[in-house]
Amino acid sequence: MRVLGVDPGLTRCGLGVVDGAAGRAVTAVAYDVVRTSASSDIGSRLLDLEHEIETWIRVHRPDVVAVERVFAQHNVRTVMGTAQAAAVAITSAARANVPVVLHTPSEVKAAVTGNGRADKPQVTAMVTRLLRLPAPPRPADTADALALAICHVWRGGVQRRLEAAALARQEVRSR
Repeated sequence: MRVLGVDPGLTRCGLGVVDGAAGRAVTAVAYDVVRTSASSDIGSRLLDLEHEIETWIRVHRPDVVAVERVFAQHNVRTVMGTAQAAAVAITSAARANVPVVLHTPSEVKAAVTGNGRADKPQVTAMVTRLLRLPAPPRPADTADALALAICHVWRGGVQRRLEAAALARQEVRSR
């Protein structure tokens, strides 16, 4: 399975592509961060993000796009930018007919480190180790995007099986 992880952000949007399968080693295919200037207007910034994400989808051909679920923060301005960037990623994937999944930050941290409250240095260290990278991916947004992709590779199959089982139970009950 190939997963494009997106750590949404308006100023820095992390992107990471990982190949792997549940219970197996994962491999980094590509990773980087897309930057937009805070001095540019919002429309231009969102279009820049859209162009880059669509290019990554076209070039890397992921089976699924994993986006970090936006959660409430104290800084409303940060939440708005993050939500806007997440919406661009979701829309870009939908336009390319690539399924989208959302993972919470604590779910990603737990999948990668075993601790849902791990800090950024712990996540970066585990991503570096799991992907056997020569150096930690920088900035942290890039490591977070790779962590999202790893999380989905390892947990996505389980989630799909649970959803299928729940659907089958509903069908049996409705008969």
